[in-house]
Amino acid sequence: MSTTTGYLAIKEHISNNLKKIDGTLPESKITEEVNNTKSVISQIGYEMFAKVISVESLSEMEEDDWKRIIRELETHFDVKMEAGILIQGSEQQERDNTWWTGVEKQKNKKYYWERYKSHISSFLPAGVVKTIDDDTDIVMNNIENPIITNFSRYGMVVGHVQSGKTGNYSGLVCKAADAGYKFIVVIAGGMNNLRNQTQERLNEAFVGQTNGVQVGAGKGDSNKNLTPYSLTTVLRDFNKHDADRASQGINFETINVPILIVIKKNTSTLKSVISWLEKQYKNKVADHAMLVIDDESDYASVNTKEEEDPTAINGGIRRLLSLFSRSAYVAYTATPYANIFIDHEAENDAVGRDLFPKDFIYALDAPTNYFGARKIFLDTDGKHLIEVTDFGDDLPTGHNKDLEVTSIPESLKEAIQVFLLNIAVRNLRGYANSHNSMLVHATRFTAVHQKIAVVITKYIEEVQEDVTAFGKLHDAKKQSDYIASLGDSFDKYFKDDEFSWQEIIDILTDVISTVVIREVHQKTTVPLEYRKDIATNAIVIGGTSLARGYTLEGLSVSYFLRNTVFYDTLMQMGRWFGYRSGYEDLCKIYMPYEKIVDFAEIISATEELLADFQLMADNNMTPEKFGLAIRQNPNSALQITARNKQKNVTDFNYSMRLDGKAKETSVLSSKLDEISANIEAIKGLVDNLPAEFEKINNHFLWKDINRGLVLNFLKTFITFQNDPLGLTARMPISFIKKYVEERNINWDIALYSGQGEIFPLNSTISLRKEKRKIITKTDNNYELQNRQVSSGNAESISLGEIERKVVGTNRIEARRIMSRPLLMLHIIEPNPEISTIANNALAAFGASFPGDVLSDAETITLKINTVYYNNLLKEVESDNESDD
Repeated sequence: MSTTTGYLAIKEHISNNLKKIDGTLPESKITEEVNNTKSVISQIGYEMFAKVISVESLSEMEEDDWKRIIRELETHFDVKMEAGILIQGSEQQERDNTWWTGVEKQKNKKYYWERYKSHISSFLPAGVVKTIDDDTDIVMNNIENPIITNFSRYGMVVGHVQSGKTGNYSGLVCKAADAGYKFIVVIAGGMNNLRNQTQERLNEAFVGQTNGVQVGAGKGDSNKNLTPYSLTTVLRDFNKHDADRASQGINFETINVPILIVIKKNTSTLKSVISWLEKQYKNKVADHAMLVIDDESDYASVNTKEEEDPTAINGGIRRLLSLFSRSAYVAYTATPYANIFIDHEAENDAVGRDLFPKDFIYALDAPTNYFGARKIFLDTDGKHLIEVTDFGDDLPTGHNKDLEVTSIPESLKEAIQVFLLNIAVRNLRGYANSHNSMLVHATRFTAVHQKIAVVITKYIEEVQEDVTAFGKLHDAKKQSDYIASLGDSFDKYFKDDEFSWQEIIDILTDVISTVVIREVHQKTTVPLEYRKDIATNAIVIGGTSLARGYTLEGLSVSYFLRNTVFYDTLMQMGRWFGYRSGYEDLCKIYMPYEKIVDFAEIISATEELLADFQLMADNNMTPEKFGLAIRQNPNSALQITARNKQKNVTDFNYSMRLDGKAKETSVLSSKLDEISANIEAIKGLVDNLPAEFEKINNHFLWKDINRGLVLNFLKTFITFQNDPLGLTARMPISFIKKYVEERNINWDIALYSGQGEIFPLNSTISLRKEKRKIITKTDNNYELQNRQVSSGNAESISLGEIERKVVGTNRIEARRIMSRPLLMLHIIEPNPEISTIANNALAAFGASFPGDVLSDAETITLKINTVYYNNLLKEVESDNESDD
């Protein structure tokens, strides 16, 4: 008997019929199939149709329910996913890169892959399944044929956060087993919760059973002789004694099924696996190939010490690989910065070569239904984002582990209310048996998590008590302030045309008692569990323990206050990325403005990274070249610092490649004398420019200007900086000055006009100021909203008319074909509330550099002294010294 609701049962029936159709669905087929089902039900009734589709009962469907089924099925069947992008090492390019797709794939039965494919086809669109097949074929071609006598391959697969990397490497595991890889080790992050979740998913995808019960791909499979042998379970990490007991009577030399080990990224666990294998095999394993998959590979796997004494986890993984004459190591990550900082030549006789992906890097695309960073922070007008401003008294930024928490911000209470309402909406939509989660990530300290949990628990219990007591009354809002607040949040965020307030409060009264509070950190006592038999409705409180690969099921509301400057750390904290079929519209993320802008900035940097990746792949460049390019990318400057722990350095040479990049003064000083000085700096530069200029769309352009004028301007303009070189401010002014000094080329200079008040610069040039929204930061300085000074086509002003039309707003392409660097001058008219500024004008500028990642010009190198270097490391340490 099915446990799905009536709505889902009917939707699933229609979906199964549509899956039987080969190829692309005709445009009207979904509507036709829905109408056919409606017709059958009208003839035989809901009771008889329930028997036909094997469910206990079905409630009558409204016309809106049928329309929603059509919308959801259209969303599911219209999902597309493109194949990824491959960069190969120079040696790899010379090897046989079709061994799997050309020969072995046809020769082998593909037993494990075929049953996994059948399993995921039941819930993934056909196009996504095909792309997973294609992507894993490409990785298979690059890890080597396991019958080769001696090999060691090192690769990396880059995906988006929460985009399905586990599903991808599950497919890789299945194909590797089909090809003949005997030992498969999956290193699944540093926390027990992630290891257990990964084991469960691999049981469903590959092993086919859990505790003797067939699950996932194993359901209905009668060929138990091919069941893989797992030496770890959902509840237990690798243990030598368990492994000895489980393997009694097994000859690993002759066993004909693959062996799976899923371990936590932990020093003692790695040592246990290594010593157990050394006991099983007295010499180096020569006859069996091993595949190691390192999930969240940028976490803890990277060596941050001297090569003579590598970190324990890094050394352990390398030692594990060295036990086998035939081995393939594939790192999986969404944030590859750390991995490509590995010294690609590092090798140690005791533990083997380092983990740099020398043979290949493969970047996965995400399906079109992926609820990712671009969709949330750039493409949907902020409809999923709610700015938080009231946390300073209760949960101040920069607090320590001794912070006393006696109350929570009103914004957090509202977020909880929205979550409760979401549960009600999903129940009414037919998803009563689906999990619902809310994330509260407000600190890095376990002690503070625990205190927050106490206050939230008290608040929830009070809300539950009132809703249970008064929710069914016609005047419930008048009976309880808590219910009245729920009603206010309903009016604020929900459309009454889908469900009325009365429908919402009625269903919420029935289910609110199921809402639980769960803490996820190192001192957790009651674990977070998503059971198969009942729906979990959980408010989950945690930080680092949730920020690496762990999936919160049905996550619809997030409350996020964590502060960090590092791209990879911030992106991994974004547990709200993923797939939200049927409730994407309900998702809300509460966070401060600064974090909203940080995420938007990361997206732009990541998209530039992927554009560089594609360009390098098209030009047959190697992982070493890609690693070098990222090291020299100004957007990765702090990544370098974060990964390098050599505090005893006397100086640190940092090379930055500005070619193909643009940097702007998005943060401006609020000091009146500095504001006036910067206006004068622009006026002074313009006064010294030639009288002849081009007028393009009311903007002014001077071409082929001596770099001396540019350098003088850069030295005169007062940039607001957190540090002398500008690395943390994202405006590396010292590197830009040195670029001007070292590159003997002239510049173009543009002065932009906007829609604001007229502003005379001198006797011959007047312009209209550019209107921009200005945010006053906590330090009282100014920041342009979204940190964006110039518009989307700013660089194209220096191109020819035809080129401008071709390039449009593609700034990366514009920089690729620019002939000279461009200095971009702006006179900003701030919003009216910024009223104390003379002439209501702020000066800003940007510098845009021609070229791309393939540019072969010399990098700009500065020497960083010990004091500066260690000051940068302070933030690294504060972020890494978490109690969580």
